[in-house]
Order: sequence, then structure tokens, then C-alpha cells
Amino acid sequence: MAFAQLIYSLDINIVFVALPEIGAGLGFSGQTLQWVVSAYTVFCGGFLLLGGRAADLLGQRRMFIFALWLYALSSLVGGLAWSPAVIVIARAVQGIGAALLFPSTLSLINRLFEEGPPRNRALAIWGGAGASGLTLGSLAGGVLTSGYGWPSVFFVNVLLASIAIVAAFFVIPKDAPRTERRSFDLPGALTVTAGATLLVYALVQGPEDGWQATPIVAALVLAVVFLLTFALIESRSRDPLMPVRLFGNRSLVAGMAVTFIYMGTFGALPYFLTVLFQSVQGYSALQTGLAFIVPSLAIFTGTQLGARLANRLPMRRTLVIGFGVGIFGTLALAPAAFLGAPYAAIVPGLVVSGIGQGIVWTAMWIAAASGVAHLEQGIASGMASTTLNVGNAIGIAVLVAFANRGIDGLQGEALREELVIGSQHAFYLAAAGLVLGLLVSLTFSPKASANAQTRAAA
Repeated sequence: MAFAQLIYSLDINIVFVALPEIGAGLGFSGQTLQWVVSAYTVFCGGFLLLGGRAADLLGQRRMFIFALWLYALSSLVGGLAWSPAVIVIARAVQGIGAALLFPSTLSLINRLFEEGPPRNRALAIWGGAGASGLTLGSLAGGVLTSGYGWPSVFFVNVLLASIAIVAAFFVIPKDAPRTERRSFDLPGALTVTAGATLLVYALVQGPEDGWQATPIVAALVLAVVFLLTFALIESRSRDPLMPVRLFGNRSLVAGMAVTFIYMGTFGALPYFLTVLFQSVQGYSALQTGLAFIVPSLAIFTGTQLGARLANRLPMRRTLVIGFGVGIFGTLALAPAAFLGAPYAAIVPGLVVSGIGQGIVWTAMWIAAASGVAHLEQGIASGMASTTLNVGNAIGIAVLVAFANRGIDGLQGEALREELVIGSQHAFYLAAAGLVLGLLVSLTFSPKASANAQTRAAA
């Protein structure tokens, strides 16, 4: 399951490095190339809730293996793509595969490992694999693209997913047989998938097309209509896709709020670090990948520390510590962002911020799974991962708009200076968002924290 998370994380970054070659090889225009990334993001965000519920109703291991098959086949088509339309469709299907894989993997961990120290350690390993995948994605993207061409960044997924599929049959227990018949809530599934997909589309494309553009306004209006319809359906359904009673679980609600804030702040930092490394300091793609090794190792360390803290302290305190460390580290990034700055100047901020990220990453998934029945772990994971995805889209949109206010028409040295100022402002705004995350952490259920601490002591 950690290996599957490594594949999921690796694919987030591996395509970025290959984008120029993909654009040149398939004849993309400057405006359409972004859809190689956006198609994945939009469909992943739109199908997460459906993927989580499918894991509950159809079987977690079954959906885990099906998602890997979808990943492998869409990656094969992506590597063989002969036109822009084919590769964008392949990336959309990859996004659906990711939307099925992430909640099924997370719900398998929550089902197979008992709540408390065993699950906390498993989530730390899973989170550490994800941090490793982000770094490997940047490095592998540069090495594979330069050595074997852009199709290789897709073909490597075929090999890795195939290994995971074979391993799953041997090491993951079969799904328990279903004794009761349950409906799939098709109206709820259709409305929430349409609403979430349109919302993520608007958030991803809004900064590019302009928030007043007709397609963006229409997408937002339709998203609201579909999501309100979904809420009405769920309130009246006998077997809802997303049971309303789950919102009575304070741990889950707090966990969802934290995942939203996490990706809107911590999750946006790599974008601005990439701008600093490449557009300001002039790093190559491979140098940028190497520069991300330090923060990735720090995040990996933080995930392991997060599990240890969660086993010894109330969850509320663990989250507060993680956000506190993250705030300090993120603030330290701003003064280290200047023209001609040596890499060593930004390392302390990267390390401290990364450790904070890792602590919160492990703790927030523990929080989201606390007190949720095994048969509803999939939908709980889907709910938390949906807010994660939406938070990332909103966070990047807000921070990029805030940071890029003064770059229109600038070139050369003036542009680089403005990018530095914008990145500094983004780091400060992200730190302010982390303060909000710290305050939300204080609302975490003391009862759930006490239960986790009792299990740790036992």
C-alpha cells in the first residue's frame, strides 16, 4: 500500500519535467499544454468521493487492484499517444484511477491496522512513501526525459503498477463477504461527481482564463447547483453515498478542515519553490529535482515523528506542534528568497517547514479516520481527500494571484525581482493560513484524543 502511494505521488511530479518535450512532440499550443496536468487534477478531484464509496460497497482490495489496472492502462495509452487529445484523455483516466486508488489505499490501512499505535505507524510509512515519491518523480522525470524521451515517464507507471497489482493478490487480505445488500445511490454519485469535477475545473482554470470568463462562471454556477442537489438527495436517501451522520464525527470534520488548509498552504509551497529555483536562480530541471531532496527528506522525517507524537500525545497537541513548526519554517523561507541566494540560505527553512508538514500529514489522516466504522472508512477517506484536493486548487489560485500582481509586462531582471517579492509575500500568506490550521486543530475532539492516548498507553 505504501508502494501504491509512492506511485501516486511520483506521478504528480514526473510529468511536470517532461511538459516541454510533450508539447513539442505532439504539437500542443501554449494555452492547451496545461491540460496535460489539469485533466489529471480535475478528474482526480471530481471522482474522489465516488472512489471512496466504491471502496466501501464493492470491496477495498478489489477497488485498489482495479485502480492500479486503470492507472497502468491509461499510462500505456499516454506513452503511445499520437495527438494532444489522446494524451489529455489518458491523463483524465489516470486522474480517475488516482481518485479510486487514494481512498481505497487509505481505507485499507484504516481497516487492516487497529486504531492507535499500529495504524499510526502504518500511516507514517504510507506518508513517508508519498514524500519519497514526490522527490523521485522530479528526479525520474529529468533522467527519463533526457535519456529516453517523454513517453518513458508514462511507461514507468505501467511497470510499477503491474508490480503493485501482482503483490496485492499475495499480501492484501481478501475483502470480507457482503451479507447485506446495499444500493449505490446512483443519483448521489452522479450529482456529487459532476459538482466536484466542475468546481475543481473552475478553480484550476480560473486563474488562467479569468474569473469572469463565461466558462468559469458557468462551471461555478453548475457546481453549486449539482452540490446542493447532492445535499438534498443525501438528506432523503435510505442508503446515501455520503451519510450525513458522518458530519457528527468531530474528528472527521476537523480532519477534513485540516486537509483543506494543509494543501492550501503547505501544498502550494512547491510551486513557489520551483519558481525560485528555476525562474529566479536559473536552476535546470535536474538541479531543481535535486534541490527538492532536502525538503522531501525533511517531510519523510516529519511523518515518522508525527506517528511517534500521536502515540504519546493527544491528537490536538500533535497537530498544534506540527502547525507550529510549519509556521516557523515557512516564515524562515521568506528572508532566504532573494536574487543570487545560495541554496544553503534556504535549507534551514526547507528542513523546519518540511518536518512540520510531515507531522501534520500523518496526524491529519489519523484524525480523519478516528471513530469511523470499517464499512465507512472508504467514504471518510474520500471526504478528507476531496477537501485536500479542493484546498490545493484554491490555495494555489489565491497565492499565485496574490504573488503575481505586479509581473505583467516585466522581463529580465525586473521580472526576477518581482518574482522574488511575490514569492516572499506568498510565504507570509501561507504562514498566516497555517495559523488558521493551528486554530482549527484546537477544535479537535478531546474525547477522541483521550481515546487514542489510552490505546497508546495500553
